[in-house]
Parts: sequence; C-alpha cells; structure tokens
Amino acid sequence: MKYRIAMWATAGFLVASGWAVYLLVASKDHPAEPIVSTLVQLTCPVAIIGSHYPVSLYAAIVANVATYALIGLLVETLRRQLNHSN
Repeated sequence: MKYRIAMWATAGFLVASGWAVYLLVASKDHPAEPIVSTLVQLTCPVAIIGSHYPVSLYAAIVANVATYALIGLLVETLRRQLNHSN
C-alpha cells in the first residue's frame, strides 16, 4: 500500500511539474485558454488558491504532492476494503 501511495504522490509531482514547465514556456503575449485554466485547476488544486493569493512554485508542487498522496490514501483504502468484502 505504501508503494501505491508513493506512486500517487509521484503522479502529483509530475502533474505539477508538467504544468509549471508548460506555463513557464508558454507565450506571455497570449493568456491561457479557458480550457487550459480549467485543466490546471482540476489537476492541480492549489492553482485555485494561487489565483487569489501568491503561491510559490515549490509550495505549489509540495501541495500537489500532498493532495495526490491523500487522494491515493483514500482510493487505496477504499480499494482494499472493497476487495476484502468480495
């Protein structure tokens, strides 16, 4: 179970890092499309807070890793309970 939660946390790191690279490379002349903004907020929940308050890149990555780890903990706990009930 620890390995699976670590994989969820790794996914959170990769998602946040991927968005960070994309947003740093994206053209500053053109604002982000609404679909891109929506995808960022869905896959990186700290972006919702970041739209109102300044959040550093490192804090956003750490928050996303923690969020994905918590989601992984919930999913793996539910998966385990459902497998034991069958």
